[in-house]
Parts: sequence; C-alpha cells; structure tokens
Amino acid sequence: MQDIPLGPPDKLFGLIDAFNKDSSPNKISLSIGAYRDDDGNPFVLPSVRKAERIILEKEMNHEYAGIAGVPGFLDTSFEFAYGKDCKPLQEGRVGGVQAISGTGGLRIAGELLKRFRGAGSAIYLPAPTWGNHIPIMRDAGLEVKEYTYYDPATCGLNFNGMMDDMKAIPDNSAVLLHACAHNPTGVDLQQDQWRELSALMKQKNHIAFFDCAYQGFASGDADRDAFAVRHFVDEGHNIMLCQSFSKNFGLYGERTGALSVVGADAEEMQRAVSQLKILVRPMFSNPPIYGARIVETILKDAALKEEWERDCKHMADRINAMRDALVAALEQRGSQRSWKHVQEQIGMFCYTGLSADECGLMRNKHSVYLPDDGRVSMAGVTTENVEYLADAIHDVTK
Repeated sequence: MQDIPLGPPDKLFGLIDAFNKDSSPNKISLSIGAYRDDDGNPFVLPSVRKAERIILEKEMNHEYAGIAGVPGFLDTSFEFAYGKDCKPLQEGRVGGVQAISGTGGLRIAGELLKRFRGAGSAIYLPAPTWGNHIPIMRDAGLEVKEYTYYDPATCGLNFNGMMDDMKAIPDNSAVLLHACAHNPTGVDLQQDQWRELSALMKQKNHIAFFDCAYQGFASGDADRDAFAVRHFVDEGHNIMLCQSFSKNFGLYGERTGALSVVGADAEEMQRAVSQLKILVRPMFSNPPIYGARIVETILKDAALKEEWERDCKHMADRINAMRDALVAALEQRGSQRSWKHVQEQIGMFCYTGLSADECGLMRNKHSVYLPDDGRVSMAGVTTENVEYLADAIHDVTK
C-alpha cells in the first residue's frame, strides 16, 4: 500500500463539494446530472411510488436474480427500446444482460469488444462525449479515439465533419453513438441525419454501439427518442445497446440498466449473451433487483406506463421551460450574444458556449457552479434562480 499514490479527486464531484461549502445565499449548482423539481429538490416520479407500493404488497423475496438479471425486466426493457414490432425482437435475435446502470453496461460492452476484437482494438467516441465514457473504455483495454461531433462556432452539430470522419475511419470500427439527448452538449442529429449516418455506417460495416440514457426524458416521447436505435435496426445493423433507467425513471441510486445485442440470427445472439454472462460473473455476479422490479412493474402495466409517460413529459417540459426562461432573461438584459442554441439543444444538459475563464468567474464571483467546459445541467435551473443566473451569465459575457 505504501507505493499507492493519492489519486486526483473527481472534477464533477469536486464542484459539488465546493458548492456545499459555499455560504452564499444565491449559490446555484449546475453540475450534477440529476433531475430536480422547480424547488430544487430531488423528484420521485409518482408512477415509481405506485410501483413501489405494488411491489411491497407482493411480499417478494430477495433471492439472486441470476447472472443475466431479472428476466421480466430484460424483456420489457428490450421492447421499450426496440419497439414491440421490432422484427429481430420477434425473431429471437435480441438478447442481453442486466447491468449496473449505464456505466456498468458500458464497461461490460467494452470488455466484450476487447476480448473478441483483439489487442489494439479501438472504439470511436464523439468529441466531446460524457466524461466517463473515456475512462470506462480505456480501462476495458480499448484504444479510445474520437470523431467530430460538436461545432463550437455554432454551439451545434458539425454533421459534415462527423460524416467525413465516419468515411475516414477503418471499416468495421466500433462507434459509440448517443441515442438521444447527447451528453454533454444537448446537440442531437435530426432524423434525416440519422438516416444518412446509418447508410454510411452500414456501407463501412461499422459496429453501432448506442448509449441510451434518456429515452422519454429527452423529448417527453419515448418512441421519438428511440428513433435512431429503431432505424438502425430496421436498416439491418446488428447493434449493441446500453440502456440506463437512472434519468427517465429517476432511479439514480438503484443502478438499473441493461445491455443488449442484436444478432444476425438467434444462435449468434445466444453466443454473444453467453460471453456477456461470463464477463458479468466475476465482475458483479448478479445485478440488484429492486430497480429492475420497478421498471418491469411500470412497463408491464398499461395504466402505470401511461402515468410514467406523463411524469417523464413533465420533467422534459420543465427543463424546456427553463431553457426558454433563461434565453428570455438574457435577451431582456441586452446580451449581445446569441443564445438560440440553448433552446435548440435537448435533454438535461446544455453546452452554453461559455469559456473556461467565464466559467471561473461564474463560480468565483457569482457562486454559480459549472465545469470549465460550460456544460450546465438545466435541471438545476428553477423559476426562483433563473433571473440571478441570467444576471451572472450576462455579467461575465459583456
């Protein structure tokens, strides 16, 4: 133990610690990726509360789920993502395992790619991407490379650059795609762009690996948010898909997720799932069951699922209302910058376009805590603090 050096603190959680120690009555935390209601409090979805009561009344046991996880949860999760009319799903070509939320699913997938694609295998991630994608894939033994995604000049998508990179990278490359509500930018492809990307990736025989952490939460419509995943599958891609239920079901601490694969046939899928189970066994052996039971209970009950859809739309609508309110407040203050991108981006996060120096002033002068890349969690913006936030942004951007 004497040779183990002190590791650096996590930057994101360092911001949260600094926020907690700040005595300013006006302080705002815009760093954590967790939904908050308009009073700034954690929000438990009413549909989740009902599912909890249903589960409690069943007096279920606490036995192991099995290596693959809770079977009913997996079935409903896959139908939720792929759609009940998905041909591969009907043909028994979709299978997978329960995961420790999205992070765990990503790590299992990285291990699978490393194990069966050989030494020096690479995965291509969008630039930028969720900060944890890079260490997850690197620690799984993959070489991490980037493809063009975000355009700082427009605070939007650099689609031409993205397509050029997809053409240039070697055929049969593993490419990670954000299914919706790209984290950290909030910049998504339009449906026509997804179609064009799908055609090119199929031509190049790239492996599409979707990270889907915001289905239903991004637009308020789960089917709409699943467009990219379903289109790729409809077009014949044998994708990998990582699902997280932290954001859209509010199950942050339950670590509920799933990793699935689409095989060319049922036999190929079964071989892949057998290897996923071999990876899971020494990693965490069996997944937790409580969050999985909640998701299964909601998705299997038509009335409860409809209520969940309303809950999810409520969260999405509140965030969109805060986007509108922030832009309106900045315009009222006479800001000379365009903030149109704040309204055009989608999901929990927004890439503001603020520089690292401006972010430093936001923290040090105004007690508004956000990382140096200018990413803010719109869930931290409320009716009560949006005017103060606009004052702070306007002050550092004059």
